Amino acid sequence: MEKSAVLTAILSRLEVELEALTQGARASYAAATDPDSKAENKYDTRTLEASYVARGQAQRVEELRQALHDFGQLKPQASLISETVRLGSWVTLKTGASQDEYFMGPAEGGLEVQMDGQEIMVITPASPLGARLMGKLTGDAIALPSGQKASIHRLR
Repeated sequence: MEKSAVLTAILSRLEVELEALTQGARASYAAATDPDSKAENKYDTRTLEASYVARGQAQRVEELRQALHDFGQLKPQASLISETVRLGSWVTLKTGASQDEYFMGPAEGGLEVQMDGQEIMVITPASPLGARLMGKLTGDAIALPSGQKASIHRLR
């Protein structure tokens, strides 16, 4: 499995999420601006609540668009092995007998993609784990936020 395939899977997942959220944002906007949702008395807050939902969804749509742009700017070279962990690195961490896969992304930390039955989680340099990994080399040991020790088993 190549790093470019992981990046493609992340981009695909973000595009699907963006499409679904865009449809929801349109529906929320329509509900917020519908004449039938006009307040019937001074205690009726339906319109206000609908506008909050529409605004929140519109902001999330913009965040996803920015994330798609930022991930699109990453140009991983599948044949090259990264020397240090940086944005766009695919890191395999080994903790005892377990092994976890992470992709250092510019945004959308916590997003997970499945590749060949393997789960890969996106982390960002702003996360506690991402901050500990940035600039590290293969074989380096780090302390996980949970207090356990892990080592960088593979870096791509």
